[in-house]
Amino acid sequence: MAGPIEQFEIRKIVEINIGGIDLSFTNASAYMLLTIAIATAFLLLATSRKLLVPGRWQSSAELLHEFVAKALRDNAGEQGMRFFPLVFSLFMFILTANMLGMFPYAFTVTAQIIVTFGLAAMVFLTVTLYGIYKHGFGFLRLFKPDGVPAVLAPLIIPIEIISYLSRPISHSVRLFAVMLAGHITLKVFAGFVVSLGSLGMVGVAGAILPLLMTVAITALEFLMAAIQAYVFTMLTCMYLNDALHPGH
Repeated sequence: MAGPIEQFEIRKIVEINIGGIDLSFTNASAYMLLTIAIATAFLLLATSRKLLVPGRWQSSAELLHEFVAKALRDNAGEQGMRFFPLVFSLFMFILTANMLGMFPYAFTVTAQIIVTFGLAAMVFLTVTLYGIYKHGFGFLRLFKPDGVPAVLAPLIIPIEIISYLSRPISHSVRLFAVMLAGHITLKVFAGFVVSLGSLGMVGVAGAILPLLMTVAITALEFLMAAIQAYVFTMLTCMYLNDALHPGH
């Protein structure tokens, strides 16, 4: 049987090399495109009829829309709604990618640190560039929150700067680590079931507990797939609030 790590291996589908730069189309690229296609198709089909009394699909799309809109308003205020297309796109991409990765033999793109770091870096750059564009040097108030005594500023400011610069790392590692660990654990317990089941009646009896654990972990993974999309989105909203209201 394949090891638990092999499911995350990047494989080239179409090899492309331009000027010594590897731009090959890989399984990760294919699943990212598939993720975008599924999310887009769902939203287009769910909202195509725009019924006054929505059906199940339209209700689902509206529920996701209002969920993200409420999170953005609650954390960044009404001004934060200008970033709604970005935040909603991130939420739908991560949620769809996480759920797609739960299918057997599917590739989980959010278990790749380069993917999650790319998403986190995009949020970081958006917050930083917009904050500077909107507030100029006033954006630096972010590193000295209101109410902090001047005597504590030499201690607080370096801590705030380090905390701010580490955001892309913590933002990306959280999603990557949870998805990676969950899929490895699921693969290990599923491997126990197959290995014990091949040992005869005694092995089959011993495989019952790993089988129950596999079912439980699968349910937990579906839950974590949704939770991690929510957590990434919520942190994005909180960071965008810093760009809109530095110093608060």
